[in-house]
Amino acid sequence: MHYSLTTLPNGLRIISEDMPSARSVAVACWVDTGSRDEIGAEAGASHFLEHLLFKGSETMSAQEIAEAFDAVGARNNAFTSKEYTSYWARLRDAHLPLALDILAEMIRRPAFRQDEIDSERHVVLEEINMNEDDPTDVAHELFAQALWPDHPLAPPILGTRESILDMSRDTISAYWGRRYSPHSVVVAVAGRVDHTELVRLVEERLGSWHGEPIERPLVTPTPHAAVKLRTKDTEQAHLVIGTTALRRNDERRHAFLVVDHILGGGMSSRLFREIREQRGLAYAVHSFRMPFADTGAAAVYVGTTPSQAAQVLKLIRTELDKLMEHGLTEDELVRAKGHIQGSLALSLEDPNSRMNRLGRNEICGIDHLSVDEIVERIEAVSHDNVLEVARTCFAGPYVMGAVGPFGPGELEPHVA
Repeated sequence: MHYSLTTLPNGLRIISEDMPSARSVAVACWVDTGSRDEIGAEAGASHFLEHLLFKGSETMSAQEIAEAFDAVGARNNAFTSKEYTSYWARLRDAHLPLALDILAEMIRRPAFRQDEIDSERHVVLEEINMNEDDPTDVAHELFAQALWPDHPLAPPILGTRESILDMSRDTISAYWGRRYSPHSVVVAVAGRVDHTELVRLVEERLGSWHGEPIERPLVTPTPHAAVKLRTKDTEQAHLVIGTTALRRNDERRHAFLVVDHILGGGMSSRLFREIREQRGLAYAVHSFRMPFADTGAAAVYVGTTPSQAAQVLKLIRTELDKLMEHGLTEDELVRAKGHIQGSLALSLEDPNSRMNRLGRNEICGIDHLSVDEIVERIEAVSHDNVLEVARTCFAGPYVMGAVGPFGPGELEPHVA
């Protein structure tokens, strides 16, 4: 095994990978909760809570947390997604106990001081304002809303101005009490680490924490062709067009990686070559995947002059049709495999990348494959696999999120 995994009696999981040549460790507490788990007035609570946990615990102030990390040259931060939240630090291996001290305090005993909630509320509102000023972010948010209407994955991770302004201390505290439990937490570490000692350290800090297992209702959405438009007088139209695709644990995900790379994953991809290099219709164009527990998405983003939007969207649909009809050429298949295998090896040479892979896979229930095992699965992808996945992932119906100077109904023909 390339990793070690232990589950404490209280349900908390500890996973690690030793890198003997390293002199640092990356450590994180992964929590199985995100924006999709919020109900009603909790909209944005996962992300707000991520901010507030750095404001201090019952025994540590925000300044003490910051100074403790700074004193050892650590890098630390956190992020929130639709399905999980991660609090992480990267520091010398000798200071792993310190990092565990701080992270355990943050997630287990947050203070929720009213004055700090009020001050951080303004920080989150500024983050929402920044997001609203970025048309690329807005187009992606609109795409999710169009693809998954009335589904827990649709709302924005940040919440809304209204939900953040109205969110009370009681709402935040209740959400933490409902979603933060040893059963929902994974401690992941990669770098110079001894797993037996790590288990002892974590058990000392979090072994007496108790809570009930949490559940997440899964609902498979039924999408319909739709366009979500933010009409705005912009110099460039920002378009995200796509459809439903594979779930995160689908066995065909490695073939999907190959398809995505060739479609729009790099400078040799079909979309980049056709839309940017040959025709000069866009500066930025790429495809991407969004895998979740109960559904997934495959999409293309492009930024182009509004007058060229119709032509660009037609080219995108044409390339998707070609992919579903003919698949890849042999050269494309070989090149995509080589790129994915090489990128994987490069990405896992530092502890932070390895820790992220361990933590994310464990919290999401995905098999922990070694680099060699992943390389073998990529190598085994055949032309028939690629064709089957392309036809599954791009069959439609299509939806679009768009920002630009368009009128009602102007973009609908492109998702028909």
